[in-house]
Amino acid sequence: MNGKSVGLIIPALNEEACLPSLLDALPRDLFHTIIVADNGSTDATAQVARERGAVVVSEPVRGYGAVSLKAISALPAEIEIVVWMQADLSEDPSELSLLIDPIACGERDLVLGRRIGEKGALLPHQEFGNKLACFLMRLIWGHRYEDLGPFRAIRRDALDALRMQDRNYGWTIEMQIKALQHGLRVLEVPTRYRKRIAGENKVSGNLRASLRAGWVILATVFRYWRRAEPR
Repeated sequence: MNGKSVGLIIPALNEEACLPSLLDALPRDLFHTIIVADNGSTDATAQVARERGAVVVSEPVRGYGAVSLKAISALPAEIEIVVWMQADLSEDPSELSLLIDPIACGERDLVLGRRIGEKGALLPHQEFGNKLACFLMRLIWGHRYEDLGPFRAIRRDALDALRMQDRNYGWTIEMQIKALQHGLRVLEVPTRYRKRIAGENKVSGNLRASLRAGWVILATVFRYWRRAEPR
């Protein structure tokens, strides 16, 4: 790891059934700090996380961006690389080094896990939304992204420079757009993506939530297009 201090952020909403398996599977020697960012859970998510040694922060206002911003504010100053992964074990903890190593070696600033899903892990409307958003970013900014997957790692100072603002579904695409605008060295690596091991999908399993998320993502693309000249 080249002596780099790594922090892991796990946004979570009612994930008490999944968190034990995820936290037990994590390669703990990779991380200085593991933060479970509780987004207003009504179950024992926070208790389960604390029992397994994670730092818990709470953000009752719902939104992936809101809970991520709260977690970032709780990161120790010495953290040099920040990693995100989901709480439902849809991503493989054994692949964390694929994201971290290129940054730790000084070769990249942002590394994204491009989801290679098992059958049914990515639903058709998710795949369509991903393709459309990535097509628009290529058209406007000239960079070929393949996915908007939440499994990602970024240099801490680069993250600070992006001044992230989105408090909801636009968080991931805001980061990818701003990475291009700031000239970050971006890499996508193929990573396995599985069905969640328990519980319900908060977005992809709900058509109304999926449509709302898709609209927010597209609106984010056009908002940043209007603010700056495309490359």
